Amino acid sequence: MKMRIDEYIEKVQNGKVDMVLKTKKVLAEIKKINKEYHYFNVICEDLALEQAKTLKKNAKSKRLAGLFISVKDCINVKDVESTAGSRILKGYKPLFNATAVQRVIDEGAIIIGKTSQDEFGFGSFATNVGLGYKTPLNPVDKKRVCGGSSGGSGGISKLASFEHVSLGESTGGSIVAPASFCGVIGFCPTYGRVSRYGLIDYGNSLDKIGAMGTNPEAVALVQEVISGHDQKDSTSLEVPTVDYAEYLEKSIKGFKIGVIEESMGKGVDVQVMEALNQTIKKLEFIGAKVKKISLKQITDYAVPTYYILATTEASTNLAKYCGMRYGAHEKLEGSFNDYFSTVRSKHLGEEAKRRIMLGSFARMAGYRDAYYIKAQQSRQLMVKEYQKAFKDYDLLLCPTMPVIPPTFNEAKKLTPLQNYMMDVMTAGPNLAGLPHASIPLIEHKGLPIGMMFIADQLKEEKLFQLIGALQQDEVQN
Repeated sequence: MKMRIDEYIEKVQNGKVDMVLKTKKVLAEIKKINKEYHYFNVICEDLALEQAKTLKKNAKSKRLAGLFISVKDCINVKDVESTAGSRILKGYKPLFNATAVQRVIDEGAIIIGKTSQDEFGFGSFATNVGLGYKTPLNPVDKKRVCGGSSGGSGGISKLASFEHVSLGESTGGSIVAPASFCGVIGFCPTYGRVSRYGLIDYGNSLDKIGAMGTNPEAVALVQEVISGHDQKDSTSLEVPTVDYAEYLEKSIKGFKIGVIEESMGKGVDVQVMEALNQTIKKLEFIGAKVKKISLKQITDYAVPTYYILATTEASTNLAKYCGMRYGAHEKLEGSFNDYFSTVRSKHLGEEAKRRIMLGSFARMAGYRDAYYIKAQQSRQLMVKEYQKAFKDYDLLLCPTMPVIPPTFNEAKKLTPLQNYMMDVMTAGPNLAGLPHASIPLIEHKGLPIGMMFIADQLKEEKLFQLIGALQQDEVQN
């Protein structure tokens, strides 16, 4: 049984853990796991050992001393290949750390590797990996998907036997989806709470970095450390950080929780519905007041609104990957357009090309007003709808995903539209920039089913309060 995370960190701070030896054991473990499950695009062996040696000299004041961190491949780690899961960025080694990465390093964490993902974050199953990468396998059943796009982060978080948290990233559900399918906590903060500096963008107005793991205390600690204003990111909010771990000890008695009625209908697996009903009973047992709430305006329009805005932003963000400055190159011949087309056709995957085309169409002259502007207006109406709901409720609840983890064969049969509909519940809070978390509460024949809780902007502490209360209930029972 693992020791409490605060006890472990204290031992490291006091020099009672040989961090070099422990790091070597961790590296051996993840190499073994990776050979079987494909959770890492890169394992940072030299970097991890170097950080372990440095930590031995100055661990005393480090708040994350000895905590092992894996990093989604779209979040930059200095001098480590960072490709966002795409072949078009093969060979790109950033000259700087993302702010979130730098902050955990400054507090004594050790970076162990870059986790696998859907190419540029384009997917709900982590099956759209870039050319040359292997698809991560579900840690509970290798015939099933991990969930995407932070699939590698979800998988290693489940199987790691050591003190670990993964840094994931969400645009439309990419933290909570794999958290649900892999059976771990996936935490997505308010947009702007965590700096996006050093993140390889998918959609600038949507991207968020958050923590994933099995240990609530570790997730809370990492989420606090990576939060806070950053002058390098103009979207970073100037608000004080919060001691999230403190809220894990608090009761949720009297909390008002609204169950989103539309998440209980057509298209939701029977097993997921049963899990939702069991969750409601748990919440009522520990003192929460649970009531149904309709958010039809959000659930009806979240997916089309999200895919118009996200693909529009992606099409502009990915325009710079053309074989001229970094990443993949080809023989320079023909016109610029010929060369760019050759590079992008060869090195971008099918789903990346689809989303670039969708986004380019939505922002073309003659279509921009009909699609992009309408989607922005829809987004603002959703924000108002959520604000109205949070006048009466502390948290909102729905299943994270409408299905249990599908097998790879089942996932292959889905059309692109059916794939996009997997984000039916996760797109809304991401569009509104609201903090949300997937919590592993129920299993069906060993397969995890995550429940998603949504809080008002900058109310992350309520989510940790809930996570702590549910954890205490499990321990007592």
